[in-house]
Amino acid sequence: MEAYRLEQAGLQDAELIAPLFDDYRVFYGQQPNPAGALQFIQDRLRAEESVIFMAVQDEAGSRRAGGFAQLYPSFSSLTMQRLWVLNDLFVAEHLRGQALGKLLLEGVREYALRTGSKGLTLTTMTDNIRAQRLYEAQGYIRDEEFYTYDLIFK
Repeated sequence: MEAYRLEQAGLQDAELIAPLFDDYRVFYGQQPNPAGALQFIQDRLRAEESVIFMAVQDEAGSRRAGGFAQLYPSFSSLTMQRLWVLNDLFVAEHLRGQALGKLLLEGVREYALRTGSKGLTLTTMTDNIRAQRLYEAQGYIRDEEFYTYDLIFK
C-alpha cells in the first residue's frame, strides 16, 4: 500500500473530493447530498473561488483521496494583505490518526506562504477537541481577543 501524498486538486479531481466533502457536511449535521456536493466542488474549482488540497493514494492503478482541505481567499484591511480562510478540513473516519490532517495542514501552510499571505484563519466547533488539538499542535493559536459574529440568511 502506497503512502498518501499531498496534491492540489484540479477540476478533474472533483469526483475524488466530493464524497469526502459530503461526509464533511454530514459530520456538521447536514443531510447527505452527493450530487450537490459534487456540483459545489466543481463550481468552486471551475470559478477558481477556492483552492483544494487532497491527501491522495495510488492503489492498484486507481487514485483515492483520504482527506481534503479547502481554502477561500480573503484579505486583511488593516495589514493590506491576503489572508486564506481554511474553511474545510476533513479526513475519512477510518484514516484518522494516520497523520493525514497534519499532511493537509502542512500543505495549506506552504501554499499560504508561497502566495505571500498574512496567514491562515479557521473556525471549528467548540466541542471538536480532536481538531483543536491538531490545529494547536501545528501552531494555530486560539483567538481569545475577538468574538466572531454571524448573520445567517436561510
